[in-house]
Amino acid sequence: MPNARTHARALLTAVRSRGRRAAGRLVHQGWRWVQSAGAVSNDNPGPYRFRELGDGTKLAFPLGAVFNEQWITIGPFSIIGERVTISAGFVPGLDLGPEPIVRIGGGCVLGRGSHIVGHQSITLGDDVWTGPYVYITDTAHSYHDTDLPIGKQWPRNEPVEIGAGSWIGTGAVILPGARIGRNVVVAAGSVVRGEVPDHSVVAGAPAKVVRSWAEAEGWQPPFRHDPPSPLPEGVTAEQLRALVGWDLRLPGEPA
Repeated sequence: MPNARTHARALLTAVRSRGRRAAGRLVHQGWRWVQSAGAVSNDNPGPYRFRELGDGTKLAFPLGAVFNEQWITIGPFSIIGERVTISAGFVPGLDLGPEPIVRIGGGCVLGRGSHIVGHQSITLGDDVWTGPYVYITDTAHSYHDTDLPIGKQWPRNEPVEIGAGSWIGTGAVILPGARIGRNVVVAAGSVVRGEVPDHSVVAGAPAKVVRSWAEAEGWQPPFRHDPPSPLPEGVTAEQLRALVGWDLRLPGEPA
């Protein structure tokens, strides 16, 4: 009898283990289906009505807070990561006038958990990429009145611009009034305000220029390492797709 009970317990444990594994597979398969079905694009806009949502652009599910999207434009072939907040105005349902408040160019990538909070004007040029948890806003709380709680004081708005081709590192904060040039690197954790020239690297809080490029001198200070090797000549699109592991065909391009 003890052997029979031991065998029965072992059998029950095995059955439960297989059941948990099967349930785990089903949960993950179901979640992948939910993510695919919930992703937002111009072919599958869900409840959202963006002013513009370009071909090939996708907002991953689950989304962050997205509201007043009628004043938000996103260009083609952009990737918006999970739980990214993109909002215009203080609260949903406002009439924000005739012009878009948040403009995101084509080919942009916004890392998961990032926030773009616009009240007056935020513009991202084409091919701006961010790491996760980047915060970009054109508004800041005022604290002029020493008697009124800061959260109840009227905020100060200043437009924000990020030039095409720039890279914004993980956890960076872009403050109101920032004007970031083209092909700028913002180091992780930086806090950016004011003007940042084209082809520069900024780091710190507040961010300072730590490397810059000029046609005569090149990059200063010079790099301590060689640039990455380019792809060998003659590499075909099919070989590149196989190497990367992604389907790089444009929407509508035949297989």
